[in-house]
Amino acid sequence: MSDQIPTRPLGATGERVSMLGMGGAHVAGAGAANSDQEVVRIIEHAIDRGVTFMDNAWEYNGGRSETLMGQAIEHRRDEVFLMTKVCARDRAGALSNLDDSLRRLRTDVIDLWQFHEINYANDDELVFAADGAAEAASKALADGKVRYVGCTGHKDPAYLLAMLGHEFPWASVQMPVTVLDPHYKSFIRGVLPEARRRGIGVLGMKALGGRTQFLGAAGLTAADCLRFAMSQPVATLISGMTTTEMVDHNSALARGFTPMSAAEQEAILARVRPVAADGRLEWYKSTQAFDAPPHRHQHGFPQAEELPLMVGDPRSA
Repeated sequence: MSDQIPTRPLGATGERVSMLGMGGAHVAGAGAANSDQEVVRIIEHAIDRGVTFMDNAWEYNGGRSETLMGQAIEHRRDEVFLMTKVCARDRAGALSNLDDSLRRLRTDVIDLWQFHEINYANDDELVFAADGAAEAASKALADGKVRYVGCTGHKDPAYLLAMLGHEFPWASVQMPVTVLDPHYKSFIRGVLPEARRRGIGVLGMKALGGRTQFLGAAGLTAADCLRFAMSQPVATLISGMTTTEMVDHNSALARGFTPMSAAEQEAILARVRPVAADGRLEWYKSTQAFDAPPHRHQHGFPQAEELPLMVGDPRSA
């Protein structure tokens, strides 16, 4: 590698991961308009810059995200900590997801496999039912196809706490860690202390809002958002970087990172409170706009072709 990014411990696993992670959804998403070759180049560039935590999910962009990440890391597998997520809630479906992910990512083992989008009140019941996805995860751990298991969610901290309430060797939990979060359905206040108490690594996401809506509507800069999130006790902050320039910007911030003081954090929290207290900009909490198609389908919700405009949505400009 030509650059190094500081690493942090992943909970009590004994692993250390780069404090900035490469988001698998955005780089290969339709909005990024990146060719296959460009996606691979951006991921390789991120690894060169020291971004070695790789985020992905079985459903991202119909499998394109995993496939292109697999091409990028195939000959650099030992340089990265590879995470992807399982969408199926049943045992057979989860094992099928795993087979797909291993094939697309061109690897024999996933470092971290996470139950994706625990966004509904009964998701934990589905995962831990007889013949549920938790059985698939236990088998994957025993078979050596997965090294660690975690869970993710962005809708309500209570749903993640219910998931963590099941006895399981939890290694990680992925959730929104943002400057707006403490004011509304807060994961920072509700889930992060429990994870730390139990030695479960925390993976932060949505630092800019998922669609960068925090930058305009909340009057924040990307540096404000990233620095606040990185100042929280997270193992890594996953960022959706869609260009090499974004990789350079975010990785430079990580290399030169200095944490916000308590006073700085209180000041920025007070500044955003007028637009943060009702969830108007945290669409992933207050709407279904960020719920993935497989999970909408699992719960009988329609697959909207076009999401409605929301407060601060750049499409409304």
